[in-house]
Amino acid sequence: MASSSAGVVAGLTAAALATIGYLAHQASVAAPRDAGRAHASSSPAPGAPKAPRDRLHPDALPAGTGSGERVVYSVDDDRVWLVGADDRVRRTFRITPSTVDPAPGTYAVTSRSNRVTGSDGIPVEHVVRFTSVDGVVIGFSAAVDGSMAKPDPDERTGGIRETRADGDAMWEFATIGQQVVVVR
Repeated sequence: MASSSAGVVAGLTAAALATIGYLAHQASVAAPRDAGRAHASSSPAPGAPKAPRDRLHPDALPAGTGSGERVVYSVDDDRVWLVGADDRVRRTFRITPSTVDPAPGTYAVTSRSNRVTGSDGIPVEHVVRFTSVDGVVIGFSAAVDGSMAKPDPDERTGGIRETRADGDAMWEFATIGQQVVVVR
């Protein structure tokens, strides 16, 4: 009987491994070559629709940004929304954009740093990174001196600048793995 049970377990293990291999193959075939990579541009990817806006309430969360807890970043409106699990906006604020924009899509927070020097040489705090575009790391941060000057358009930077108060809120909200939805 033990030999029969071992054979069944071995057969099930082989079937499970074959299924996993098949699914992995399907995922690699179905995934576009540039999956997970954003594209540097000052405009969104071709054909990416702009999320619908509430004309009466321009600070309102754009429609079609998903559900559940998430950060929503509009590259066209230079605005961020911190959205709770109940889909209610916890905070919204204006930002100073970087010179390199992420493509519209859904990302996740990949790393955070309490204090570093930004790619523009300015000391920043509460850095929340979520993607990179052609080697330029993209993330939210607040300048330690409170400045929010527009970056030099001739430099490729990925720091999306917030006020220190907004940076504190982002730091508390956007931990590793937090969803970040980028819209036009």
